[in-house]
Amino acid sequence: MIDIKALEKDPTFVQEYRQSLKDRGADASAVDDLLELNSKRKSYLTQMETARAEQNRVGQEIARRKREKEEASELLSQMQELSGQVKDFDKLAQEVSAELELMLLSLPNRLHSSVPLGDSAEDNEVIKEVGPKREFSFPVKDHVALGETLGILDFERAGKVTGARFAFLKGAGAQLERALIQFMMDCHSQRHGYAEMIPPFIVNSQSLQGTGNFPKFKQDVFHLSETDYYLVPTAEVPVTNYYAEEILDEKELPLRYCAYSPCFRSEAGSHGKDTRGLIRQHQFNKVELMIFSHPDQSYDWHEKLTAHAEQILQDLELAFRRVSLCSKDIGFGAAKCFDLEVWLPGSSGYREISSCSNFEDFQARRANIRYRPEGKGAKPRFVHTLNGSGLAVGRTLIAILENYQQDDGSILIPEALRAYMGGRDKIPASQKG
Repeated sequence: MIDIKALEKDPTFVQEYRQSLKDRGADASAVDDLLELNSKRKSYLTQMETARAEQNRVGQEIARRKREKEEASELLSQMQELSGQVKDFDKLAQEVSAELELMLLSLPNRLHSSVPLGDSAEDNEVIKEVGPKREFSFPVKDHVALGETLGILDFERAGKVTGARFAFLKGAGAQLERALIQFMMDCHSQRHGYAEMIPPFIVNSQSLQGTGNFPKFKQDVFHLSETDYYLVPTAEVPVTNYYAEEILDEKELPLRYCAYSPCFRSEAGSHGKDTRGLIRQHQFNKVELMIFSHPDQSYDWHEKLTAHAEQILQDLELAFRRVSLCSKDIGFGAAKCFDLEVWLPGSSGYREISSCSNFEDFQARRANIRYRPEGKGAKPRFVHTLNGSGLAVGRTLIAILENYQQDDGSILIPEALRAYMGGRDKIPASQKG
């Protein structure tokens, strides 16, 4: 959420935010609408307080006249009129406040100055490419053909049981998925110092509002009918809100968590994109990295978090690249975002496997997560929140199947995963789940 006080009082902030909206392709006039609404809200509140003060004065005069047995009928009539004014202005102020709140919740974050300008994903800036792309002496298959031939992926029966964009993982496929979760959690907790967490997989609407999913992206989330419960679209939602409405000690920062959860997404806006295979499922597993940082350190931690996610790809010896998302491709709540894209031979292209974002204080304002600076009389400040996939498990499984496929139809197991796969070094071509 954008700081309304900064928009009111800081001309530099206003100028930067107007430009940020333009760079995102949004309407910069929203700033004027916002300030006008806030001015109207303040006017109604002022008029309400003026009427209330007069109401108190008249009330005191009525009490005096009654004590002295004087006529007060005229003042009683005035008192009734003032009471009506207080209620009317209070109602108007509440209505405008609700409209203002909705508008604030619907406006995107201010972009960091280093975000590249661009109109689409084609304009994202490639920061680096890591690792050679595997070369094959035989025709490569994509993960769907590989998984179905090996008998470790079953989309047809998942369609029967549930519907489109679901899958059964069987045998070595299920084992590989489980091994990846364990490997990622171990790496981030034991090597990088994140505290492990398994959060609730169901959250309320307030939590989704806190991370920026609501109200703008409500159609993308699965709702449990006749409740205020929703299936998590990512562990980011419950873990971010772990400290909602709390004030942390400055010395505790940064607080770092790695969390496993299944993720559920309706994909309402995908319009038939990537309907084949595991790329864009309604349900998938993910390991999420989450950091609550001191504002002065958040961009250092953004770099570290991204490097921690990259470590998984390096350990699995998968070619990837890091890109900085441009102004019209970056997410609604991010001030800056790096995407990690893994090389998939089956489609001869890079595909996103992690988004690592610094939200600055955008989410913290929505969820009211603050810290108290050291020093007598210091007022609480909002923390900065950061998160990133470390990694999306299903897409990592895709990358392993496609990059480690062999001419005989088998799949080699990356060396880093073999201990998690019971010591096996390959999924044999004769594997049938």
